[in-house]
This record gives sequence, structure tokens and C-alpha cells, in this order.
Amino acid sequence: MSLDIVILAAGQGTRMRSALPKVLHPVAGKSMLGHVIDTARTLQPQGIHVVIGHGAEQVRERLAADDLNFVLQTEQLGTGHAVAQALPALSAERVLILYGDVPLMEQGTLQRLLEKVGDEQLGLLTVDLNDPTGYGRILRDKTGKVLAIVEQKDATPEQRQICEGNTGILAVPGKRLGDWLGRLSNSNAQGEYYLTDVIAMAVADGLVVATEQPLDAMEVQGANDRIQLAELERHYQQRAARQLMAQGVTLRDPARFDLRGEVTVGRDVLIDINVILEGRVVIEDGVHIGPNCVISNSTLRQGAVVKANSHLEGAEVGEGADCGPFARLRPGAVLGAKAHVGNFVELKNAVLGEGAKAGHLSYLGDAEIGARTNIGAGTITCNYDGANKFKTVLGEDVFIGSNSALVAPLILGDGVTTGAGSVITSDVPADTLAVGRAKQRNIEGWKRPVKINK
Repeated sequence: MSLDIVILAAGQGTRMRSALPKVLHPVAGKSMLGHVIDTARTLQPQGIHVVIGHGAEQVRERLAADDLNFVLQTEQLGTGHAVAQALPALSAERVLILYGDVPLMEQGTLQRLLEKVGDEQLGLLTVDLNDPTGYGRILRDKTGKVLAIVEQKDATPEQRQICEGNTGILAVPGKRLGDWLGRLSNSNAQGEYYLTDVIAMAVADGLVVATEQPLDAMEVQGANDRIQLAELERHYQQRAARQLMAQGVTLRDPARFDLRGEVTVGRDVLIDINVILEGRVVIEDGVHIGPNCVISNSTLRQGAVVKANSHLEGAEVGEGADCGPFARLRPGAVLGAKAHVGNFVELKNAVLGEGAKAGHLSYLGDAEIGARTNIGAGTITCNYDGANKFKTVLGEDVFIGSNSALVAPLILGDGVTTGAGSVITSDVPADTLAVGRAKQRNIEGWKRPVKINK
């Protein structure tokens, strides 16, 4: 059956105490609403309709996509009123209602809920909690049949003892929704149009309310303040860590690992403490990542080693290559097989050939460095003249003496050697020694300055 999804994302989130709309606050590097939208897409609906209100322009700008229909709720008059704003755009046989601040929902849970929807039956997601404070309560008759939902503020003391709470997530037959929304009343403690009142209407109309529950109660946890946001973050990371370990990754301490994107892993991968993976990361077999590393949108080939405190962004570390500790590989940095980058070396748009080495304290930008070339400590490529960038090309088996400055554009042929402390400004032919420094002078009888007493 066809499916429309409505995501309610108009709330202000005053308890966040933030200028940022609540649904844009991040969990694992992605906005809460972004998580919900991504999960909604996995259900392959014919339409995804996002109801926005507070900070509407920010939300629209941040998440605009061809498959999203943004609907403005100018006044926040309750969940029922919010869904009604999207009603003119709904035409599917089933309608699923989600919330933009409930980011951990699993596709499987929603799929099970949708399977309960038919012409004479709707699906309601509930959750059993030891402390359901704040949740609407599910009212059932003696046979267990759902009768209605009562909100916390409208519940009697006896009803508040019920531990089955309403998550707000609802799947209904599309042809019934308009009628139910049109009959909602705001005669309640909040003066709002509650979507939950649809349940009692459905029962009165002779429909069956079939309930489903998540496998993990945290799936339906929302975030109304920074404390709850942190709880969602930590639960997400625990779940990600368990999934990686199930794939054969060794995490030195699962509690000190953060995934803020998507990662593909091979076998026998080892990740030490305080590692952050961002964006899209590919980690092949036998890779070792040391502590305190940040790896973003990068690929680590088989047997690569990233040592402690290194920062990789848009980089590739080749098979058997290593970098760090304290290495920084910026976008376009590529280490060939068995290449080595040591401590306090920075690469930007630079390719090191197989077995090339830059041991320490160097900057290599806009460079192509041949196989087995050795870069001495303190070497820099002078690739920027203040307006334009230029390329440095080093052949194979080049030896760059320490503290050399290579002024681009520049080509050094195979087997070139540069003397330590040289400033190389012109191309150097193969198998040549290039020395570009001032002649040393030794001044005899020179006296050091002494401090003058005042």
C-alpha cells in the first residue's frame, strides 16, 4: 500500500535555551530531524511532509531536498493541528506520523507498525516504562482492547498509575484521517488539538487499534533539553559501538568511541580510545587506529596505521602506510603503499608515492612526491603566492635536506638531492645536487651584546 509520512517539527524547544530550533540540535553529528528524515526514506514513501514552525527558514535551509515537502504551521495549536496542515498534500493509503525530535527510531519498528494498518485498523506505537511521567497513558478495557489515550495533564490519579505510554507515533488509513482531524476539539487542560484524540474516535467508529512496541525503549525517547540530548547521543554511540564489535572490530573502550557518520569496516580492525569517525569512512582489514584521532571522510587501506592524536580529513592512507603521531592529513592527501608521515607533518592536496617518507615537522601542499623520496625535517612547499596556488613535483628517490623551502611551481627530477637549509626556486634535473643558500661567513673576534645596567 502507498505511504505518506508526516514529520512534526514545528516546536520551539524552549528548554533547550537555544537560538537553534530544537529539531536541528545534533545527535552523532546529524540533526535530530535529519535522522528522522533518513529513517523515513528507508520506508520508500510516496511523500515526506515536514511540518515546520519555529525557526522554519533555518530548518528549510538546512535540510531542503527534492523529496521533502515543507508545510508551515504558523500557530502551534497542538499535534492534531500540526498534522492537519499537511492534510491537503496527503493522498496515500497509509499515513505514518513521526516526530522530528525522536531520532533513534529503527526502520524495523516502523515497518512492523505499518503492517498493522488496514481499512478497519490503525497502528499505535506504545512503550512500557517504569516511570511514564510526561507520557499520555493507554486506556484499555478488561479484554486488553485499546479504548483511548489520556494525556498526563488530563489523567486521573488512577490513570497515571498506568505504565503503558503513548509515543505519539501513529500509522492510520489515509482515507479516515481527514474526518478524524476535522472532529478534534481543544477542550482540554492545554487548550490544544491533540492528535491522540483520534484513537477514541477510531474506536467509536468501530476500528481496531493495534499496538506495537519498540525493541528498545530509547528508540522513542525525544529530547526536550540538553540532558535528554546527551542521553540520546550516548545511547546512539553505544549502539554504534556494539554494531562495530559484532562486525569484528576491537574497540579498546566502547564507552570512549564516537561515530558521527557512516563507516565501513573490514576484519581485525583495532580502534583505541577517544577516536572520532565523521562523515563517510572506509576502514579495510587489519587497520590500527591509535588514541585521540579524528578521521573524517577518509579511506584507510589494508594494514594502514594511524598513530595517536592524528587528524585526517578527506584523505587516503594506502596499504601498509602509516601516519602520526600528531599528523594532519587535509583534503586531497594520499599516502601510497608503505608511505610514512611522521609527527607534526601536514599534507594538503599532496600525494606521496609508494615508500615515500616525511618523518617530521613539514608542510607539503599541492605536491606530487615520487616513490621512495625522503623529505627532511622542516621542509615546506611554498605553494601559495597570496593569490594563486602552484604545484611541486618531486621524482622518485629524491632526497630533500632538512629545512628546505621548495618554491612552486617546481619540478625536481628522479634522484635529486637538496642541501639542508636550501631555498629551491628553479627546476632541478635528475641525479643533481641542488644547494640554494647563502655562503657561510665566520667572523672572528665578534663580541656578544651585554646587558646595560641602568
